[in-house]
Amino acid sequence: MRRLGCLGTLVVLLGVVTLGWLTHDWTGAGPARKPVAVIVPEGATLARAASELQKAGAIRSATRFRGFARLFGNGQAIKAGEYAIPAHASASDVLALLQEGKVRQRLIPVPEGYPSILVHEALMKADGLVGDVPVPAEGSILPDSYAYQKGDTRASVVARMQKAMRDYLAAAWKRRKPGIAVKTPEQAIILASIVEKETGKPSERREVAAVYANRLKRGMPLQADPTVIYPITKGKPLGRRILQSELRAKNGYNTYAQPGLPIGPIANPGRASIDAVLDPAQTAALYFVADGTGGHVFANTLDQHNANVKKWYAIRRARGEM
Repeated sequence: MRRLGCLGTLVVLLGVVTLGWLTHDWTGAGPARKPVAVIVPEGATLARAASELQKAGAIRSATRFRGFARLFGNGQAIKAGEYAIPAHASASDVLALLQEGKVRQRLIPVPEGYPSILVHEALMKADGLVGDVPVPAEGSILPDSYAYQKGDTRASVVARMQKAMRDYLAAAWKRRKPGIAVKTPEQAIILASIVEKETGKPSERREVAAVYANRLKRGMPLQADPTVIYPITKGKPLGRRILQSELRAKNGYNTYAQPGLPIGPIANPGRASIDAVLDPAQTAALYFVADGTGGHVFANTLDQHNANVKKWYAIRRARGEM
């Protein structure tokens, strides 16, 4: 009897040790010494996913992973996608990632005022995207950060960027204020692109938009420097002062050489600049010039403006810029 009792105790201890080992193998630190990327194809079974995980070094054994998943898991299906498995992630944590669909986030940031040529360059350099795509139409992309997964096409990402712009512009146009200078959504994007390039100061956008609206209504040339630069660089920085010959150039964009709006946008404007054009500030200002602090000073008359320009030139001379 004593011998049977000892044997029973040994069996229980062996069971406890075995369960502890199984639990540790399931919830303990995994084998990956650094983060690893794993792709679970669309429609993949748990067995296929386990095989990919083992190949990548995220788990020790595909067979044990499947067994543990059946024993300890909740039976929830796994989801396809690209996963970034953290270093030393347990098998339990790995299964949870796959079941919750916490796929790796790849982003293409499009800052406000980014020209389409730079959007295109970012798309072509983006790791994991496939296929070619032409430079998107200027002003057709809504600035934002766009998530994608490895294997997505560049064309599909551009389509999402352009749909975001169409949707936002349509909604913004519906809430436009009456009596604004632009007559169509297309004109709104053109003017918003100029506002975007003229100031990066959020508090100024509606006033800058109002200056240009006031000039449009009076038939005055907009005289916006970014419209001179755009035909030369397609929106990239000029890197030098504008030449007098460039100020006189007639190319459809230069608002010194022609009244009204340019023939197209000069950048991809953000939401705030679009909103500013559709709801400009109430002001009679017709001019503005830099104030030396990153912002601008506004004027209603040419005399006031000329005085402000003199102050700006004095600041630039003091800085050694002139």
